[in-house]
Amino acid sequence: MKAVVFEQFSAPPQIQQLPDPTPEPHGVVVKVMANGVCRSDWHGWVGHDTDIQLPHVPGHELSGVVEAVGKDVKKWRIGDRVTVPFVGGCGTCPECHSGNHQVCDSQFQPGFTHWGSFAEYVSIHYADVNLVALPETLDFATAASLGCRFVTSFRAVVDQGKTSAGQWVAVHGCGGVGLSAVMIANAVGANVVAIDISEEALDLARQLGATATVNAAKVPNVVEAVAEITRGGAHVSLDALGHPTTCFNSISNLRKRGKHVQVGLMLAENSTPAIPMSKVIAHELEILGSHGMQAHRYDAMLAMIKSGKLAPEKLIGKRITLEQSIDALMNMDKFEGAGVTVVTKF
Repeated sequence: MKAVVFEQFSAPPQIQQLPDPTPEPHGVVVKVMANGVCRSDWHGWVGHDTDIQLPHVPGHELSGVVEAVGKDVKKWRIGDRVTVPFVGGCGTCPECHSGNHQVCDSQFQPGFTHWGSFAEYVSIHYADVNLVALPETLDFATAASLGCRFVTSFRAVVDQGKTSAGQWVAVHGCGGVGLSAVMIANAVGANVVAIDISEEALDLARQLGATATVNAAKVPNVVEAVAEITRGGAHVSLDALGHPTTCFNSISNLRKRGKHVQVGLMLAENSTPAIPMSKVIAHELEILGSHGMQAHRYDAMLAMIKSGKLAPEKLIGKRITLEQSIDALMNMDKFEGAGVTVVTKF
């Protein structure tokens, strides 16, 4: 198969021909039809993820068709249209038994713990636990764009933030994660304040339902700006970027008993950010994480897509080739352009 491979961290990846994968007894091989390019892939490429062993094939936002099936798989057949959460569960640990596959004790992450989907084929483990059937009405590019950013935002807004109609939601960072959160929060009836330094990203946030926007590069104080717009602070606030400044602002702009949800990864030098703990205590704030979403929760999200309440296809920016994905991956930290970049030609 053709795949993107890097043999050293931060060194330019290359297109290589590799042996086609074979399915584990409990797994399947998926022919990749679309693959999202995500900032998490960039974190892995520069060496921020200790699970990665070199040489490595990145990629975790994927959709495709089942190509081969392991002997112990019961639910899936060759030809099934599928996607997969970027965090997969083993199905047997205590967390999986409680339904929380996204924090499995032995989690499977394509593109991190194993070779991923910047390739023509990818091996997916524990298929009966982790695969998600795709409706025929959902195209592969849109399905791939769900895999990390959209589902993590769905869990952040709906399951972790427990956002309800009429609440104020602040979204710090309007890349793929943040724009997904804007759309989802708007769909459940919340009022959204979108914060970014890019007018292009803020324009797209308004198109996706943001009630108000704040350009963090142009206002003297982001927290005060959000507090003024929301008349006292957000009920739920997300750091969708993963930076000490956006994390601090997200916690600080909450009203009393508000919820901060950390969605953007905080790695390397950003792994231990300062937070306003005195305010957390005095205002009884909640600090939550959102790390993917279980396969069994996709039904609720897919139902909202089918009904038209969510339109993730609007988040897709560029459609590129596997060859072009190398530059896209290496430049993810530059935040060029708006929306989600998806590989659709292999």
